[in-house]
Amino acid sequence: MNTPHPNHDRGLEFDLSTLLSRRRSLGVLLGAGTAAALAACTPGTGGGSASPSSTTPTTAAAAEGTTAAASPSATSTVTRAFAECGVEIPEETLGPYPGDGSNGPNVLEASGVVRRDIRSSFGTSVTKAEGVPLTVTLTLLDNANGCAPLAGAAVYAWHCDKDGKYSLYDSGLENENYLRGVQEADANGQLTFSTIYPGAYNGRWPHIHFEVFESMSNTTAAGQVLAVSQIALTETACKEVYASSGYESSARNFPNTTLTSDNVFGDDGGIYQLATMSGSVAGGYTAALNVTV
Repeated sequence: MNTPHPNHDRGLEFDLSTLLSRRRSLGVLLGAGTAAALAACTPGTGGGSASPSSTTPTTAAAAEGTTAAASPSATSTVTRAFAECGVEIPEETLGPYPGDGSNGPNVLEASGVVRRDIRSSFGTSVTKAEGVPLTVTLTLLDNANGCAPLAGAAVYAWHCDKDGKYSLYDSGLENENYLRGVQEADANGQLTFSTIYPGAYNGRWPHIHFEVFESMSNTTAAGQVLAVSQIALTETACKEVYASSGYESSARNFPNTTLTSDNVFGDDGGIYQLATMSGSVAGGYTAALNVTV
């Protein structure tokens, strides 16, 4: 007879203590590599500009068309982040479906929420959200410390499924918690989530919510949120994804809201929240954003 693993479903506190124990063991081995990586990220290299002119929109369409030729590497992304640092990420609403305990369910207290791949539910359900693959990389920078990488900070990210529905809240999804997860920033201030491309629903531009916490241990502590914001996805990628099978409702909803009419990004066209994106429907997409807090 199969028996559950003794370390399964023992709560977030157990997950964190296990994670920290493993990292202490790896600390000595990783120390030299971390120092070398940070040395390669000296501000001013690569010809970066302090202004966000590369993503400044003259129209919504121009802003959304920004793409990258390849997936960002840790070194290139952190170097670019140093050059662009100086403006803190705009503070935004949590929205009605945060799942962080502020208005009902609290996924942050559940064992299993610390994960890179957030496509499946965890706990009592293993339902997997289907859709075009999307890899999201955030680079966290400490504005009060010369824009140094914010190593050790934690991010809780969540978004809707391909039909614009949210786990834990929408009808029929109350017992699902997919497309929600927590990751810790590495020595470069970076963390990555593997997910699916969110759908579009009326009234909002396609987006991903996130909260930045001081540390992993503070993700369940009140008052420890450093920033609450949202990632805006590009128009080019949205049009490509929503033309594919499975996103029919998003194809109908997407034209109804522009970046400039969106009630979150509309004040500045999402200039500091617009991801750099690349990819295809067949191969999946990448999205990268520098987050200064």
